[in-house]
Amino acid sequence: MCTSVTFLSETGDNFLARTMDFAFELDGRPVVIPRKHHFASDATEEGYDTTYGFVGAGRNLGDYILVDGVNENGLSAAALYFSGEATYAKLPKTNRINLAPHEVLNWLLGNASDCEDLARKVDQLNIIDAPVKLLGKTTPLHWIVADRSGACYVLEMLSDGIHYQKNPVGVMTNSPDFGWHLKNLSNYTELKPTPHPARSYNGYEITSFGPGSGALGMPGDYTSVSRFIRTVFMREYADQVPTDQTVNELSHILNSVEIPKGVKLKQDGSEDYTQSQYRGYMDMQNCAYYMQPYDNQTIYKVSLSEALLNKKAPSEFPIQHQQTYETLR
Repeated sequence: MCTSVTFLSETGDNFLARTMDFAFELDGRPVVIPRKHHFASDATEEGYDTTYGFVGAGRNLGDYILVDGVNENGLSAAALYFSGEATYAKLPKTNRINLAPHEVLNWLLGNASDCEDLARKVDQLNIIDAPVKLLGKTTPLHWIVADRSGACYVLEMLSDGIHYQKNPVGVMTNSPDFGWHLKNLSNYTELKPTPHPARSYNGYEITSFGPGSGALGMPGDYTSVSRFIRTVFMREYADQVPTDQTVNELSHILNSVEIPKGVKLKQDGSEDYTQSQYRGYMDMQNCAYYMQPYDNQTIYKVSLSEALLNKKAPSEFPIQHQQTYETLR
């Protein structure tokens, strides 16, 4: 399960961040996909082409599959699990861009310059029920998309077709569908960062025990519904900071939804945990990607450059999975 959130820095730059919570060990690492790259496809024999270069978290599973990233125009996106809701086409269609679900993120980062550009192209998509060949299963996904202007959208494939919906709160988690999560916010209108005022019951006055009472009733469990509420609250009230400190601020926001190993088990006993699993942070203004693995709290950064964008093949950046400590003397 995953959580994603957008955030505006004090200096006016937009970021997208996400946790990666999944029982299958993805072993993702920063990858730069160069301009004009051809991808093989699990949906069609001809594959698909991209125009723009991008950087994000990915892995080579026959070809590179990325699950989040930012492109050279500042468009960012993340794929999140959408179990029980995602509905895909059964067959390819002529005059459409036929993709497997796990290929959508590569295609949109590689071919859209911003959210408005993607809106013009999204009807060309035909997302097919095609598995990742090395895994043998289709991944149910939906996508959060954001750009430098602050625009944010959610892309979902539901039983009645494709939905490309404006995201007014800048947060996305998992199932149910995004529209349901927006409606559910109405159940939490009492949440605020300030204490609740004193009250009188038949002349007996009561006061809160101190600061923080405004958040009483905020759900603390790890379901997608509760993570959505907590993240909307954190995003709304967390202080804005300068651009060079925003990744640090987002790290603190995502602490509220981090899932340590062992505290969330699936029916089969396997673990969902945050972060290779990791947290990813996307700086849309500077086209930089930051990765923070679960077992090493160091934050790694890769910035798009002309040299990387014009390479003939993708560039992969291994990261250290052993925590290091700085000894003070």
